[in-house]
Amino acid sequence: MTEMLTSGRPIHLMHTTVALDAIRASGQLYASTGCLVAAVYCAPLVPEAAGLRPHNLGSYLLETKAHTSTLVFEVTPSAPVPARGIDYLRLGRIHLRTYLQHRSHLTPSEDVRLRQTATGRVRAAAPFLDVLLANSTGRRTPPALFVDQLASTVPSFPFLGYLYFEVLSEYLMLHSTSPQTRKYGQDGELNNRLYKRLAFSAVEDMGRLFDLTRFHPSHDRLIELIGQLEPELAHGVAEYCRDRLAHLFTAVALDPSQDASAFTFRNASFDVLATAAPSLLGQLVFREMRTIGRYPQLYLAFEQAKALEAWTFWNAAGIPTPFNGFLPKGEIGINPAYPRASCTVWVAETCERGLLHPREQLDVTPVPRLVDLSLTAMRRDATGRAAGHLQIPGPL
Repeated sequence: MTEMLTSGRPIHLMHTTVALDAIRASGQLYASTGCLVAAVYCAPLVPEAAGLRPHNLGSYLLETKAHTSTLVFEVTPSAPVPARGIDYLRLGRIHLRTYLQHRSHLTPSEDVRLRQTATGRVRAAAPFLDVLLANSTGRRTPPALFVDQLASTVPSFPFLGYLYFEVLSEYLMLHSTSPQTRKYGQDGELNNRLYKRLAFSAVEDMGRLFDLTRFHPSHDRLIELIGQLEPELAHGVAEYCRDRLAHLFTAVALDPSQDASAFTFRNASFDVLATAAPSLLGQLVFREMRTIGRYPQLYLAFEQAKALEAWTFWNAAGIPTPFNGFLPKGEIGINPAYPRASCTVWVAETCERGLLHPREQLDVTPVPRLVDLSLTAMRRDATGRAAGHLQIPGPL
């Protein structure tokens, strides 16, 4: 995948959409927020004699999104480009910076509640957050106890659900030896089916809205879930989760100036966190922002600001196709603001062999603008609120 991205040759990507008529009518394709920050979410395609073969992430999307239309992109950079990924778990500084620069869009009461709730969550979860720091510096908790403490903390500290899921995804993709994983490995691909099955087994209705704040299996449930996927991986998962998650949390949460063996989250104020743990505070603020009743009105004010920062960085670094780099598992985006690449777009059909075939070329251009909230995974529900981001009670 990285060889394809850095070669300087045409890059073929697929994208599923429910808005084909609107795209045709406007001649524009907008980016969306999410793990790729502000890119058009795609999966790679490999040109073969009989058609374009989807990466296993793409074939999964084709199987599970039958109600969508499929677009094929050919992105041709003007020169070879660097292989640089995005780790959405490390975007907290951008979230915090955006909030501090644009907090005037909030009412005083909204701002106070956001800050109090964020710091309240840290103080309530501080005993386990300090356990994470301790484990990262060698003072290890028994694996079963660690996982149970983690599972009980996620509901009141939702960001840990994202870390928990990504660590388990990494464990499965890197350690699986199943025939399916070996087959994908021969094609140079990590097995995305593993973590999809894990999520859907662990959380009821996850297929309706992929919301990792609800992902918090206990130790016994974790062993059961991994055993259902690949029995030989169940034995080592708790220890791996403890060691990897503690390290990842510490690296993501604390500013590099901090000593993980000496810092404590107990009684930390907003200002202390902004200096000592800015990335963690940013992640908390970002998620609390989405529970504000006026979030549908505030969405573009805050998210477009982050998008502009991302587009500026990608353009300066020469990146037309950023990818999700927690692991290079096939999530690739199109930078809609990139000035040094051409992009051709087709509507595609899938044949009985699962290959894609471009059928209709569209007069469409990716543009540097975020899609409306109603068309995103954070779309409004029947009440008009942002679905999937309900307010989770937190201590003040």
